[in-house]
Amino acid sequence: MSKHIEVLPDTGALIQRSLELVLEKLRQAIAERDVATIALSGGSTPKPLYEALAQQDLPWDKIQIFWGDERFVSHDHPDSNARMARQAWLDKVPLPAANIHPMPTDDADPVDAAAKYDRELRQFFNLDRDEIPHIDVMLLGMGDDGHTASLFPHTEALQVCDLLATVGNKDGQPRITMTVPIINESRTIIFMVAGENKQNALSHVFSPNPDTSTYPSSLVHPEHGELWWLLDQAAGANLPQA
Repeated sequence: MSKHIEVLPDTGALIQRSLELVLEKLRQAIAERDVATIALSGGSTPKPLYEALAQQDLPWDKIQIFWGDERFVSHDHPDSNARMARQAWLDKVPLPAANIHPMPTDDADPVDAAAKYDRELRQFFNLDRDEIPHIDVMLLGMGDDGHTASLFPHTEALQVCDLLATVGNKDGQPRITMTVPIINESRTIIFMVAGENKQNALSHVFSPNPDTSTYPSSLVHPEHGELWWLLDQAAGANLPQA
């Protein structure tokens, strides 16, 4: 694993550095494989990144969009991660509709929805049952409780290793989330973390022997890919690396 920790002066610098890194990795993937795959995160932190990506000149037909997690709401709901990404970025560039792969949330049962996304991933990447795809860019955030994607502390989703997508649980509310194995097989993982309220969780995640069940972000440690922690000064102020 190649691990990098950068503490940026403010959120503006965090977004700019994230943009540089995402563009570099997307272009590298296209140059090497003629396609780039990226899994998006939700929340407020990445929205300015998506707005910046909407201004870029990229070979959009070669970029495939996935999501790391999604709230179990309709795609036009204000809380939808897909809706946010479409409004900030995807609807503003000539991305073919077939290149956008939102998590299904119209099923009555979230288990069925997660299984449907698992099948879509396996079909897109042409996988055998026991194979895990290598997504080029995995964007992640971290909550002040240490969760990432919809992998929340002390939930069953943390233990799921035989699926690519499963049901996450946020205070009894279902989510759809990619699982730890597919996240860790990504070629490049980028955490974007902002805010003073993240300091405590970061101190636990970066400790020598983190409690992975209590701080799920510490489960992210790719064996082969790159791991980037991009923090603003407020989040990273108390880290030894800062």
